[in-house]
Order: sequence, then structure tokens, then C-alpha cells
Amino acid sequence: MKICILTIGTRGDVQPYIALGLGLKAAGHEVTIATLGEFKPLVNEYGLFHDSLRGDFLKVAQSTLGQTGGNQLKRIRQYVEMAKDTLADEWASAQKADVLIYNPAAIGGFHIAEKLNIPTFAAFPAPLYSPTREFPNPFLPFRHLGLFNKLSHKIFAKMGPTMYRTPIKQFRQDVLGLPPAKGENLLRGQPITKLYAYSEAVVPRPADWDESSVVTGYWFLDAPANWQPDPELVRFLQEGSAPVYIGFGSMFMGGGKRKTEIALEALRVAGQRGILATGWGGLTGDNTSKEIFVLDSVPHDWLFPKVAAIVHHGGAGTTGAALRASKPQIICPFVGDQFFWGRRMADLGVSPRPIPQIKLTAERLAEAIIDAVTNTNLQQRALSIGDTIRAENGIECAVKHILSNVY
Repeated sequence: MKICILTIGTRGDVQPYIALGLGLKAAGHEVTIATLGEFKPLVNEYGLFHDSLRGDFLKVAQSTLGQTGGNQLKRIRQYVEMAKDTLADEWASAQKADVLIYNPAAIGGFHIAEKLNIPTFAAFPAPLYSPTREFPNPFLPFRHLGLFNKLSHKIFAKMGPTMYRTPIKQFRQDVLGLPPAKGENLLRGQPITKLYAYSEAVVPRPADWDESSVVTGYWFLDAPANWQPDPELVRFLQEGSAPVYIGFGSMFMGGGKRKTEIALEALRVAGQRGILATGWGGLTGDNTSKEIFVLDSVPHDWLFPKVAAIVHHGGAGTTGAALRASKPQIICPFVGDQFFWGRRMADLGVSPRPIPQIKLTAERLAEAIIDAVTNTNLQQRALSIGDTIRAENGIECAVKHILSNVY
């Protein structure tokens, strides 16, 4: 059986789908990941097929970082124009498949599924697309909206694809021969199956969800079997106390130099060694000491169990990796569901309260680091939840659910 997985975004939007693809491949199926060309080497490294989706969304986001006014409007126009090519490429890839799995960020997934009439699954690492009365949509910066919790999910579903409404309408009409969409939840009169790649131990399944929303457990992508760490990193880890990891993933953040200064000063005040992950346009390796190791990136499954605490942006994948490693974490969110995960980790007792990036100071970060490395309650909670996460097999659960609904 040929399976096509559509996803688009940063590395964090690609890795879990590669992990799922490996599980489906192990079950005997041919898997193609259709995503941006930047990720072809990563996809191929794991032995999966790759189809390129046009659209320099990441480059545009990086080039216009921090710009406002007319420049932001220009970026939106660029996104809309690029979406036309992306939709065409998604269509070309999906037509070869017997089963379609899509990240809703890949804007054509639902519409292509409607046309192809093949088994289809939406998949995402956060509970964004299933309305519930129990909490607001995680992409909104609110802990609770009371009676408006469920409405917030419906508003998000309506507003999410707004920017791409025109190219999607044209795509449906000119390429798919379909009328304008009336929403993206019902497919052939039935709710589309939504697979959520996180643990119920982290976000309990809402009581008002129906069976179309499935929480599978995390989809972790481990380092390739032949991967070897930098010998200098190994030496650094062996020569002193466990360091604190600080990295903000693939976020295009401004003020990288200032953020680096904050991180270094916080580590100094807290009396901790550190590992700085520079990421894409974020932290830098300037003015570091022998107590700091700077790297671009490293597999989380290898490094995280070796550190004392993990400071990060709150991406769903990094949050899950920190939980799996049984380490206290400190979340400094930028946007979207990162605030949701920050609040959730604090509620679970594995993290101090999140520090939003706009409020990040060396003093606040140092205080949180000291708490994370000395608070035995945080550490015990992290150990306990880590045991639960490691006992789960989210990929196996997802594969079983997919195949049971295909055959």
C-alpha cells in the first residue's frame, strides 16, 4: 500500500511525520513524505521517499523577521502566491497514494482527500482541531474561557486557513473540480479522523470528544543507528557536572545576540554549565567560556538524558522529548501552542512557570534554572511522567489505528 504524508513548516513539523512513516514502513507499506525541499536529506536519511513541495515559506519568514507594516503585507502576498505552487505539488504527490495523512498546516490536505476519496487522516502534535468545553484552543493565549472554550476551537478552525482562502478556492475549482469548501471537519458526511501525537498522561482526553479524535502517544524520531556525537561534546559532558541545555529550536527569533547574553548571564548566576543550541538565526556562539558548549543541533534522544534541565521554546516535539528524558524543563514561549505547553508543564509539576520571550531576563531565567536543578519535587515529577511516556508506543498505536480503518 502506498501512503502519502503531507506536512509543511519547520523541522518540528517534519520529524514526527518521519517517525510515523517509519512505523508504517515497518508494517510493510511504501511511504512518501511530501514536504519542503530543505528536508529531503533528512527524509532520505531514514529510508523514506521524498516529494518536494515548492514554497520558500521558511526563507520568507526569516528574511522578514521583525518587519512590520507594508513589509508584513508583502510577506502575506508572498505566502499566498507560493501557496499556489504548494497546492499543485501536494496534489501531484497525493495522487500516487492509496492512503493520505496530512498535517493541517499543509493547506491542501483536506481538499485533496475530498477529491481522491481515499482513506484519510489528519495528524498533529497538539489538540488544535477537536472542539472541547474543557480548554480553549491551544493556539490562543488563554488558560480558560469558560463557556467560550468550545467556541474558541470553532473560531480557530474558521480563521486558520483565512489567508489562503482565495488560492484554495481557485485550486478546488480549477484543479479538483470541486465547489467552495464549507469547512474542513466533515469528509463525505463523517468527521475526519484526527490523530494527536502526544500522551494522555500530558493532556487527558476530553470527555466530550467523539471517536474521530484519537490520542496516540508521542511520535519520537530517534537518531539514525549510524549517528555519532561530536567527540568534543562527549568530552565536555564527561569533564564536569551535567549542563543545562538552552535552545529555541527552529524559531525565527529576533535579538539572537541579546538572547544569548541573557542565557549566558543566567547560567553564570545559577552557577551552571550550559549547552547552547544555536538553531535557525537564534542563539549565537559569541563570548562563551569553557563552561559553555555551543552546537547547531543534536538528537534530543541522545543528549537530553545527559543534561540537568532543558530550557526551550515550548514546541510540542521538544516538550515531549524533555518529558521522555525525565528532565525538568523551562519553557520560554514565542507564539501559538507554545504557551499552552508551557502552562501544561507547570501544571504537571515538571517545570517552573513559563517565561514568555517578551518577559525573558537573565534574572528570571536564572531563578527558573536554580529551581529546576534543585527542586526535588520537580525532578521526581519529571521522573514519574518520563516513566509513563517511555512505556507508551505512540507510533505503534497510530499505525494500528490507521491500518484498522483502512482494511
